[in-house]
Amino acid sequence: MKRTSPFPGAAKVESYRLRVDARLVHEPGGSLVLEQSRYRLRLPDPEPGRRALLLHMAEGWLSDLQIARLVTGLEGEARILPAQLLVRRLLLHCWLDRRIAAGARVLLDVVPRGLGAQSGPVRRLHGAGVVYRLSRFAVLRTDRGRMLAHSPLSTVAIACAHTQLGAVLAGAAADGVSRPDVAKALEVDEPTAGYVLDELLSAQVLVTSEEAEAETGTAPMGLWSPEELWLHDRTRPQRHAAPIGATHRFRGVPEPEPEPAPADGPAARRTIVLPSPAAPPAGAAPDSLAAVMSRRRSVRRQDDTRPITAAQLAEFLHRVQRLGPAATGDADGRETGRRPYPGAGGIGELEIYPLVSRCAGLESGLYHYDSVRHRLAAVAATGPETAKMLSFARATATMPDPPQVLFVITARIGRLMWKYEGIPYALALKDAGILTAWMYLVATDMGLAPCALGAGDVASFAALSGLDTLVEPAIAEFVLGSCPSDCEEQP
Repeated sequence: MKRTSPFPGAAKVESYRLRVDARLVHEPGGSLVLEQSRYRLRLPDPEPGRRALLLHMAEGWLSDLQIARLVTGLEGEARILPAQLLVRRLLLHCWLDRRIAAGARVLLDVVPRGLGAQSGPVRRLHGAGVVYRLSRFAVLRTDRGRMLAHSPLSTVAIACAHTQLGAVLAGAAADGVSRPDVAKALEVDEPTAGYVLDELLSAQVLVTSEEAEAETGTAPMGLWSPEELWLHDRTRPQRHAAPIGATHRFRGVPEPEPEPAPADGPAARRTIVLPSPAAPPAGAAPDSLAAVMSRRRSVRRQDDTRPITAAQLAEFLHRVQRLGPAATGDADGRETGRRPYPGAGGIGELEIYPLVSRCAGLESGLYHYDSVRHRLAAVAATGPETAKMLSFARATATMPDPPQVLFVITARIGRLMWKYEGIPYALALKDAGILTAWMYLVATDMGLAPCALGAGDVASFAALSGLDTLVEPAIAEFVLGSCPSDCEEQP
């Protein structure tokens, strides 16, 4: 017997609520503020209809029809359009979850991962008769009692509100699915199945057969393992608005272990007392390794009355990153080189892009350091994006002013992926840590003010540099400037 849908022709219904990781805060004077992690949107003294709309969406779902009824009851039909415009604005900036239903039956929720202007996904529409497959980068996991499907390549995730949506994804992983397959699995008509497909495609959970092949066999995507791409996505605030940095989310639950191991722990069963390193001898040369290491500090205040000079910047880059032609070699069919610091396989995948804010003798802007020829190549002039990068760096380092020079460290990750499996991205991070430590020592020896950063504005850097983040991702940041004579240095 032919199976028919129990919901033939059920109308598609969209509903909205405040994203679950955000909250609505009341300010004295009547204004409302939306807060999420490091983001904040203030709505000055909204009218009664829009205030009620926000309060309801902070508690649960509201459909377009419910929004119209709510606003009409408070302010009349003439105020429906301003309320709808507010909802569209919040959707555009990804402050709202969006729910798709067939009549009264919920199918899926679109859950934003990013936040802010232009953080929504590129809308992708399905084609009739086209078979779609599960992206090899897609992950299914539980989140707040729902199954969440998402990709590190997208700014939205899909919450599988309908249990049969899991069967759709399983079918996509096996043989692929088309619109009729989705309609059959969800027991909806084909137009509604098409809406579901569009959402899964826009979230890049599903991809075309050609895209699925490119994910596996074509650079740059074919070089990435899903685990490494997820690690890169989570640790770099580009496509997501998840909390990042020193959030202390486990403060008190429980307290962190003390830095020294407890005396009554397993380590106390057998101990060997190691000799303390000898202090630098009196009169040691100021450039001895011991003396430099003892002075190494993070300096978060720079002397803007006497900024770093072009000659100092040139010396610094030469000492930390220079790779002369005579140092290059060949191993395993790939060029290798000898940097001033050790690196995985001698591959030298790291590149340095100085963003110059204030430097005597050098025009401000973003540059690339050519370590073979020891020269700077201009990448972009100063503008709104460079200002955003400097502002992000200032806030991250808790500096009173923007840094004089911000170094963005990138990795030509394909060079590592070509040789290594499973560990290339981790190796790049380790190499960046070694380079950062070396930069500290050189800066200290030169009497400059160094400070490593825990995060950077990778979106602005990508826009300025034009680099493909799958080919050459930005993985670390470091600031440098002249050191005030009375600066307070911090470990």
